[in-house]
Amino acid sequence: MSQTEKKKSSGFLVNLLFNIVIPTLILSKLSEEHQLGPVWALVVALAFPLGFGLWELQQSKKVNFLSVLGVVSVLLTGGISLLQLDPAYIAIKEAAVPGLIALAVLISQRSKYPLVKKILLNDELMDLTKLEASLKANNAEKVFAAKLQNCAYLVASSFVVSSILNYGLAKYLLVSAPGTAAFNEELAKMTALSFPVIALPCTIMLMVAIWYLFSQIGKVTGESIESFLRQ
Repeated sequence: MSQTEKKKSSGFLVNLLFNIVIPTLILSKLSEEHQLGPVWALVVALAFPLGFGLWELQQSKKVNFLSVLGVVSVLLTGGISLLQLDPAYIAIKEAAVPGLIALAVLISQRSKYPLVKKILLNDELMDLTKLEASLKANNAEKVFAAKLQNCAYLVASSFVVSSILNYGLAKYLLVSAPGTAAFNEELAKMTALSFPVIALPCTIMLMVAIWYLFSQIGKVTGESIESFLRQ
């Protein structure tokens, strides 16, 4: 396994731990009054994804739209819950976040910095300078731009699916009043189920987009995709 693969594997596990596993355990196991209580259990549970998100922003040394949206999402969940607003607002928030990403992906296609390139073409994985040179040599830049547009539709669709599934899951599970142990347990269940119910289908759709992009790179450049991958 290469250093890049090890880094991505460990990064995925840490992400899973801080964003799903630890918050789920705290909300489901420590929300009773004789433990942390519903309010403090919620505060402590949300501190992990919030802290991790802020740490990622600090490590990257640059403002990342998706990371910022993730931090804002956690803050909104905490604010809605602590203010004991109707759980329907959380369902709306859960749908709005991936919905905004889908919209941003499509809108950014008209800018100099399309989000789909950042999502699918990783400089750590692929030699982008070599790819751009090959596209230019084959006079295939416009053709490739059209293929990227198709990928943008695929990626945006994956976030639309996430938006619909997020809303449905939140509406189905969050039925108790915020500020109670029962609500925290429902929030824990929603957090735990978000990976198999939402992340996996959307990941599959993203993998289809990556497969399509890689196959098109081979077609428009006349070279194998392996020739552009970093060793």
